[in-house]
Amino acid sequence: MRIGLVGSYGSPRQMVALAREAEQHGWDGFFTWDGVSLDEPGMDTVPTYDPFSILAAVATVTERLTLGAMVFAPPRHRPWELAQRALTVDHLSGGRLVLPVGVGVPVDRAFTSVHGQPTALRDRAELLDDVLGWLERAWSGEEFSYEGEHVSTGPFRFPERPVNGHIPVWPVAVWDAARPPLRSLRRALRWDGVVPQVRAANPEEAEAGPEHIAQLVAWLASHRAPEAAPLEVVIQGRLSPDDGEAREQLAAAAQAGATWWVESWWDPATVTAEHLLTLARRRLPRP
Repeated sequence: MRIGLVGSYGSPRQMVALAREAEQHGWDGFFTWDGVSLDEPGMDTVPTYDPFSILAAVATVTERLTLGAMVFAPPRHRPWELAQRALTVDHLSGGRLVLPVGVGVPVDRAFTSVHGQPTALRDRAELLDDVLGWLERAWSGEEFSYEGEHVSTGPFRFPERPVNGHIPVWPVAVWDAARPPLRSLRRALRWDGVVPQVRAANPEEAEAGPEHIAQLVAWLASHRAPEAAPLEVVIQGRLSPDDGEAREQLAAAAQAGATWWVESWWDPATVTAEHLLTLARRRLPRP
């Protein structure tokens, strides 16, 4: 089980310092987030920064951390610009970038306030698949054209490939045991990992607990080719301040099939850069 930390709040300099502290204190990954202007109480005053700029800076002051965001929103990015930014961070970091990806939050004004941007989740999902398909072709090093549902381009070529041949992609996948949403699950099967999101009638139950993770992992295993590489299963949560309880949380998640725990604090009313720095300096309660 690897453990990552989200730099959810703070200035760019504070996020870079946070990542450096996280590496020094034994964390395995550092993640930022990808938003532009969020129309939501409490979030509408939170400054947002370009995630690839943050990660590029972090790449230059760390040596070991896996780097990414929780999560990138490819439907909001032009594929060729996203490919260039990702390739830059990939090479700066020596191949440590991963791409957790989703359709983007509904309250991001970069979708809702810009004419021509997709707002329906179905359209965003189709565009997400187009952008990922475009990235995959870009990583080949060969010249290519692309014809998708929403993206159509003539010849492109990125002569420099990612350090490890491609950049791992971890799509968000919705899990509903009663009626599994096949599109997001099949997307996860195509790539390298999954960031589970539980769909439940009761919001208090909409957290990826061990029972949900076990169900999802079993479904993925039953539908994935036997020769395929194992998927990373990446869950977000908050560890208990009690080391014993935190070890139990991590052990239960690992037993269910999770391979990453990403410590994620999103309440702007209570979470500060100083709080995150305290978390980064914690001695990790590994099972």
